[in-house]
Amino acid sequence: MTIQAYPHLLAPLDLGFTTLRNRVIMGSMHTGLEDRFYNYGKLAAFYRERAKGGVGLIVTGGISPNRQGWLLPFGGTLNFAGDVYNHRRVTTAVHEEGGKILMQILHSGRYGYQPLVVSASNVKSPISPFKPRALTESGIEATIRDYARCARLAKRAGYDGIEVMGSEGYLLNQFLCARTNLRQDRWGGSIENRMRLPVEIIKRIRKTVGEDFIIMYRHSLLDLVEGGNTWDDVIKVAHALEAAGVTILNTGYGWHEARVPTIVTSVPRAAFASVAGRLRREVKIPVVASNRINMPFEADDIIARGDADMVSMARPFLADAQFVIKAASGRADEINTCIGCNQACLDHTFANKRASCLVNPRACHETELVYARTARPRKVAVVGAGPAGLSAATVAAECGHAVTLFDSSDTVGGQFKIAMQIPGKEEFAETIRYFSRKLELTGVTVRLGERVTREALLAGGFDDVIVATGIKVRMPPIEGIKHPKVLSYIDVLQKKAPVGKRVAIIGAGGIGFDVGEYLLHNPAHPLPLPVAEWAGEWGVDLAATTSGGLVAPHAAEPVRQLFLMQRKASKLGAGLGKTSGWVHRATLSRNGVVMLAGVTYNKIDDHGLHITVGGEERLIAVDNVIICAGQDSLTELMPEEGAAGGGPVFHKIGGAALAAELDAKRAIREGAELAARL
Repeated sequence: MTIQAYPHLLAPLDLGFTTLRNRVIMGSMHTGLEDRFYNYGKLAAFYRERAKGGVGLIVTGGISPNRQGWLLPFGGTLNFAGDVYNHRRVTTAVHEEGGKILMQILHSGRYGYQPLVVSASNVKSPISPFKPRALTESGIEATIRDYARCARLAKRAGYDGIEVMGSEGYLLNQFLCARTNLRQDRWGGSIENRMRLPVEIIKRIRKTVGEDFIIMYRHSLLDLVEGGNTWDDVIKVAHALEAAGVTILNTGYGWHEARVPTIVTSVPRAAFASVAGRLRREVKIPVVASNRINMPFEADDIIARGDADMVSMARPFLADAQFVIKAASGRADEINTCIGCNQACLDHTFANKRASCLVNPRACHETELVYARTARPRKVAVVGAGPAGLSAATVAAECGHAVTLFDSSDTVGGQFKIAMQIPGKEEFAETIRYFSRKLELTGVTVRLGERVTREALLAGGFDDVIVATGIKVRMPPIEGIKHPKVLSYIDVLQKKAPVGKRVAIIGAGGIGFDVGEYLLHNPAHPLPLPVAEWAGEWGVDLAATTSGGLVAPHAAEPVRQLFLMQRKASKLGAGLGKTSGWVHRATLSRNGVVMLAGVTYNKIDDHGLHITVGGEERLIAVDNVIICAGQDSLTELMPEEGAAGGGPVFHKIGGAALAAELDAKRAIREGAELAARL
């Protein structure tokens, strides 16, 4: 007898009027393709691949019910019949692959980056330059009508239902919380009044669309901001929404302005599942667990122990469209796991760029980056088994080329082997596991522990040589740079050189911050952090006994005194990710790291590091100085300019092409794009 893999996650769910083929939800992600009608063909291709991959229920990126609700000027809307055609392209693609799809209705409220923004009150958001107008009574009624009209049009467009976005600090969350709802009329004051708008919207939608239409509501269980709701408030709202006609309650955590991370890679897996479990015990309709769930065994366990009826995984379906099929067929080791980095998804969204995925550059580019089997196989050498080389080798082999991968190390991974040692970046090991398995599946010949020469490559009969050799550490010209107390980040992270208790870090880019977090970690504490320990560090009350779920963070106990500095006068870490950089800065700050900008490095000697900052000479008395001040490309395998033609075509990608700042997103994309062109 065959045992079903992940039997709880992959079991059907009967909603009465329709049945979902499994308990997997591809949660809503704004891709940027929703905002322009001419991109709906690409959006349809994106969702088609995920439906074909077995997802039970897909939720689109946010679509505004009216112009006031736009996230960006002229953002994606569904508010007149002319919009239906484009949306039908999406629903048809999903239904042809046996899937079901909901359209998320999202009114940004005061989070909109456009001048028409409205909210419960005229309280400005810290993340938008525009101060909102407080909705009038007639404006509120018009908004309710707009939601109902949007839902009716969604049904006409072929959607199986809608999700109403009521969390993350958007409009309905703004009405729900005293933090932003200062009204004195029947829409403000008590929780019964504050919840009137979302409840009336659900009632109106249900009346408009009938009973055979899914209405999912994303409910904020922990606001994680001052002035957020209590657990009693959360449950009152949930009961009212259930009575109003909601089919499924999805869960959300934290406003976008919250100073608590909820989805970055340092958040423990399934950190909030227990909170969803508390809600599930209070209502009779299905409840969805969400946030930082990225592998099938965790999702199955959540359902098995009764914390949810379904599991929402958004970014994991950017990383791997075939997530469900691989899980169902016992091939979880082949899943390209989301590492929670945000670099190509949320960072792109907040920069008004099309979203994609660091570990899967095809995401949202399915019609443009095509891995087609070649009719003319080539013999390809890839030198370097870091992210760029692994991407190039596996895609080239998938396209039918004969690929040999060389690396001087005895294991693959390159810079990811270093990154995975940083506290909170343990997920990077998943990418190495994925690529290692992909090398086997695609038949790449792997030659490790071998430093290949240009002569060997020229004699190897290769048609193409892809140089992905990465970088070497740049040592700045500081007097005393060869002093024994000077270490490079490679010495610390890879060679495990001993480091003293007082440390200066030169260079405040991503590597400098990583080294800082590595040196602050107490090796006696386990990694990844247990959920309770992480919650204590960030002041999260998972028991939800406080307003907004916030408590005082545990006092930090730094294991070292660190000084992080840079030559530039700009803010330290300015180049870090928009949606994750603040997390790294906050971690270092709470551990007492001294951050200095506009520094001139005078010399290093037995006393420490001598600097000038703000026109004042200072001595930073430290045991070690760690250099994180940039890299240079390793390109000695490339032919010299003007060399005679003939032989293989040489290409360079990743750090070998540009080493200014290590960029795995660019490296993996370059590798895939080059391989697809061969």
